[in-house]
Amino acid sequence: MKMKTTKTLLQAGVLGLSLLATSVMAAVSADEAAKLGASLTPMGAEKAGNADGSITAWKPLSKSAGNVDGKGFLSDPFGTEQPKFTITAQNVDQYKDKLSPGQVAMFKRYPDSFKMPVYPTHRGASVPDAVFAAIKKNATSTNLVGGGNGLENFDTAVPFPIPKSGVEVIWNHITRYRGGSVTRLVTQATPQQSGSYSLVYFKDQFVFRDRMKDYDPSNPGNILFYFKQEVTAPARLAGTVLLVHETLDQVKEPRKAWVYNAGQRRVRQAPQVSYDGPGTAADGLRTSDNLDMYNGAPDRYDWKLEGKKELFIASNSYKLDDPKLKYADILKAGHINQDLTRYELRRVWHVVATLKPGQRHIYAKRDFYIDEDTWQAAVIDQYDGRNQLWRVSEAHSQDYYNVQVPWYTLEAIYDLQSGRYLALGMKNEEKKAYDFGFTASKADFQPAALRQSGVR
Repeated sequence: MKMKTTKTLLQAGVLGLSLLATSVMAAVSADEAAKLGASLTPMGAEKAGNADGSITAWKPLSKSAGNVDGKGFLSDPFGTEQPKFTITAQNVDQYKDKLSPGQVAMFKRYPDSFKMPVYPTHRGASVPDAVFAAIKKNATSTNLVGGGNGLENFDTAVPFPIPKSGVEVIWNHITRYRGGSVTRLVTQATPQQSGSYSLVYFKDQFVFRDRMKDYDPSNPGNILFYFKQEVTAPARLAGTVLLVHETLDQVKEPRKAWVYNAGQRRVRQAPQVSYDGPGTAADGLRTSDNLDMYNGAPDRYDWKLEGKKELFIASNSYKLDDPKLKYADILKAGHINQDLTRYELRRVWHVVATLKPGQRHIYAKRDFYIDEDTWQAAVIDQYDGRNQLWRVSEAHSQDYYNVQVPWYTLEAIYDLQSGRYLALGMKNEEKKAYDFGFTASKADFQPAALRQSGVR
């Protein structure tokens, strides 16, 4: 009997250790959370600028910071400013300490054309007060589960405004506030080395769970958001629709995805829409988890938090979003038209993701640089299995100040080995900019609804 009792206790102890291993505490104390809105912004960034003033203090943009045209495009609040200086291949060594290795590699790959015009820094990112309140609540209540691969007690956005680990920073990017719901018409191109390209047009719908008409806060479930993407052109691809149910804990319950093929008129499950599965119509230049700079389950990588550093990142990119521009003005050989870009010195979180032993992904290592003010990934350097720098992802962002939503203007993925790149998110020639705040029900994001969405 004694041996049996001892064995039972040992089994209980092993079970307890197992449960601890899959639940990682991450909430901070109330005293630490009190810094939010005081020395820290309500989002968790340092309110103050840096010592020499090259990074200014946080000053949120007013909702009336500029004009909004009939299509929803925003005027540039800083449109009269001129660059302080421009980084080129000739002077890049002076600024290497504030550039990522991938950014430096772009100057070497395109010494005659790649440049970075650097403007005064304006830290204006803001979100609605209710979202700030949810973020502060998360700071003391949200925990990691599943060894860091899921969340519990999470509300709205940004679970870890005062992060202590690399995976917490990544979760902040994955769950950051993007308006709750949005419909957008965007364009993708994959230029050849010569600069020639064809365009793919998408209609995206994206809605977080708490913006669904039939959301039950007492029973939130494991869904984080719903995403639906319809290809509207060219004709050979038009009518193809992708549907994704993104989960909070993707190890416990993996992402669910379906594709409707207009030619076959059938809906099928799409397990390849995850990790390094091919991105839609991306000509092999984007993986599924490259969308939105990075998305999906973090379980295949070990995440190391290197800390903060100052970096030149593409910010306040209103000039690049000007509806007077044609796509031909933006898309050039090797990279986008850098004369249309704006870089600012910002503080970023540096996180290194290293592929776990036994796991598979075409990127063996990824260096993330996450903007402290928005939790958006600004730059990601991606390495192949030989530890060679392969692709550089760069996000050009803006604050949709009229609705208090920080988000991307354009995402670019530069393949240093092939000399090609992908540009996604352009909307300059479209009939409408982002439409935030649409309403939907769960029935609108079920596989049965795909056939209707994909009618040509």
